[in-house]
Amino acid sequence: MDVPIPDLDVPPEMGLDEAARARRFLVRGDHANLWFEGAGEALVVSFDNLATIDEGWPRAPWAWRRLEPLGHSVLGVQSQAKDWFRQPTAPALLRELEARGFFRRFRRVVLTGASMGGFAALNFAPLIPEARVLAFSPQSTMNKVIAPFEQRFPFAVRKSNWEGMPFLDAAAAVPYIRRAVVLYDPFVPEDRAHAARLAGPNVQFLRAPFTTHEAIRVVLKSGTFPLLIDQLVKQDDVGAEFWQAFRARRTVPKWQRALLAAAGGRGRQGLVIRAADAMLRLGADLPDEEKVFIRRARRAAVNGRKAAEAG
Repeated sequence: MDVPIPDLDVPPEMGLDEAARARRFLVRGDHANLWFEGAGEALVVSFDNLATIDEGWPRAPWAWRRLEPLGHSVLGVQSQAKDWFRQPTAPALLRELEARGFFRRFRRVVLTGASMGGFAALNFAPLIPEARVLAFSPQSTMNKVIAPFEQRFPFAVRKSNWEGMPFLDAAAAVPYIRRAVVLYDPFVPEDRAHAARLAGPNVQFLRAPFTTHEAIRVVLKSGTFPLLIDQLVKQDDVGAEFWQAFRARRTVPKWQRALLAAAGGRGRQGLVIRAADAMLRLGADLPDEEKVFIRRARRAAVNGRKAAEAG
């Protein structure tokens, strides 16, 4: 049973014919829903990921809180299960909207999502002519024969269907996408392997070390998500402006911890010490527990270096 969330302004529920012309709508299907908030001339289509499914229903489109201030229209494609959108409803709803001319209302359409949502954004982009994609840490497929390197999320994978076409492999969709930008951490072996399968002349990779598989969280915390969206709305490439702004990741605890862990794991004690000093110098507003973590990592590196010199 759906339990209403206080203060969440759910759009009126309607059929596809009416929705294709409406400013706001909710279309409910057997396995997925469409939630639309009309605003500007550009449309951002966002897809759920595993974490957002846990929020229950009703819930706003993925990343709605960050997208709303940008003034773009937003269409949330919302799955009802942790199924990577391996279901008939979501693609059928998008096809029906396209057939009714909905996407032609907008001067540019950008599909976006993280992990499961990134897979869906890439996979379904060919359904919308001229659509662009911004995908964070996407899987190319969870089929064990095609991607034997992928062993994560075993429970969700067992509960979803990874046999048979269509939409089994996002790599097959890439040649039919106008432009795709994929941000991932090259130090995560599975994400690096998926990215290699997604390569093509129409794909721009943004390699973001130490962001982990949850790279979207570092992007959000660094405040650069709106910049990425706007660059895809205005152009087909992400330029130097993003990388300059993304320097703010240095103050994001998740990035800091990943960097210190990677450097320590490689025996780079000097790098740990220098990085910890810089983090403490830059992070006057860091939570106390984060400062404690950084100081402990620094202390362990100092002790490790002393032990190595003594040995």
